[in-house]
Amino acid sequence: MQIRNTTLGLAIAGILAVGAVSGLSAEALLHPQVAPTATTPPMAATAPTAATATTTPSSPTAAHLIPPTSAPNYRAIVAENQAAVVGVTTAGIMPTADEDGPAMGGPQDENPLSQFFPNMPSPHPRVMHAQGSGFIISPDGLVLTNAHVVNGAKQVTVTLSDHREFKAKVLGADRTSDIAVLKISATNLPTVQLGNSDNLGVGDYVLAIGEPFGLEETATAGIVSAKGRSLPGDGYVPFIQTDAAVNPGNSGGPLFDSNGAVVGINAQIYSNSGGYQGVSFAIPINVAMQVENQIVKTGKVAHARLGVEVQTLDQSLADSFKLKTPSGALVAQVEPDSSAAHAGIKAGDVILQFNGHPIETAGQLSSQVGIATPGERATLEIWRDGKTQSISATIGAADASTVAQASTGPAEQGRLGLALRSLSPAERQQAGVDGGLMVEAAKGHAADAGIQPGDVILSVDGNPVQSVEQLRKMIGSHENQVALLIQRGATRLFVPVGLG
Repeated sequence: MQIRNTTLGLAIAGILAVGAVSGLSAEALLHPQVAPTATTPPMAATAPTAATATTTPSSPTAAHLIPPTSAPNYRAIVAENQAAVVGVTTAGIMPTADEDGPAMGGPQDENPLSQFFPNMPSPHPRVMHAQGSGFIISPDGLVLTNAHVVNGAKQVTVTLSDHREFKAKVLGADRTSDIAVLKISATNLPTVQLGNSDNLGVGDYVLAIGEPFGLEETATAGIVSAKGRSLPGDGYVPFIQTDAAVNPGNSGGPLFDSNGAVVGINAQIYSNSGGYQGVSFAIPINVAMQVENQIVKTGKVAHARLGVEVQTLDQSLADSFKLKTPSGALVAQVEPDSSAAHAGIKAGDVILQFNGHPIETAGQLSSQVGIATPGERATLEIWRDGKTQSISATIGAADASTVAQASTGPAEQGRLGLALRSLSPAERQQAGVDGGLMVEAAKGHAADAGIQPGDVILSVDGNPVQSVEQLRKMIGSHENQVALLIQRGATRLFVPVGLG
């Protein structure tokens, strides 16, 4: 089970989603020191008395009472499927300090010298054991689990519910989706029934079965808390969020719907303690089966890539781009020679739909592109210059490299509160940009928005800027605020800045 620290997870959620597309949050990136604050929950509404419950509502807008439904037959779901849920144990050589961080000095290290030499490589290879879960999808021994369960393993063992053990072959493991397909030499095995994760809704009952902490055939129940979650570093997967208790060892185990069909693969949790704290994430089974089909047929997985870096809109950015609502994925950067570049997509465009699917956040675009097929022709609806346009793009492959294409003396920009200068040829080459203005100092509205010295301003409301005078003229035509495209390091994003 991959564990995400809650504080870190909430602080960086949505900043950068790599894979098919990257998603950025301007507020989180520019103000990383601001931690989420706890708020007092609103007082719960009191339940109506019997008299008020039976009184005919006098207002036409009175709330409609939803009749209760019966809970699923969890006992039957477990009895039907527990034989198809397996334990997955792995063994491999622990990475050395040069390969993957310190080889000694961990919490389980008993070497007395480790406290003085924490990065000293171990004199003898150390065997690492890991444990997870999985489930059988074909009678001839195909098993699905998480890629992180078998990552780096030299030996994989699958244990059935009747305690028979089989050495497993890893047919393929895809880190992008965190899906792995195993094969064991057996026949007439029990299998699970696969469902349709697209039919899940928030509030639906779900049941997880796995081996948390090595405890076999453990079942926990909950509901779907949210759908389409985009997590840091996992922009490809539109995770299903649940409150079913999931702990280390549950990784790779199935998530069932109320009909007893598998709709997800339990993969991650948010936690401060290392254990369950009410927030669990599962990979939709529809995504998993797309990966499984490619692994079984070819032994590898090809992911789609559009070639844009996007960020989610807030109300200020929506106002700057004259959008009625803050919905869509704002393009902050287009990779040269990418599918997006060939289709004519530009920085400052807002992608509203992808193949007919509405896009409300950057993460949703990542997921839609990620499940597309390289070479597929996709139709995008974008917002540009105050109106919608339709663009057709041929989706590329995800192995394309990411390339960030990015006059002297500071000049003060009074309305923004910025001291700016043109970039030298060496600075343009280093930053990978063709133009832009270097921020020498920031105060007032720009500083409040998070702009800081060292940032490079590339455009105003999507229009490239090459000189201080040009920027001054652009700002002069605005009354309330502008959207500045800045580059900080290798990252680009739009920042809404109010004007005094």
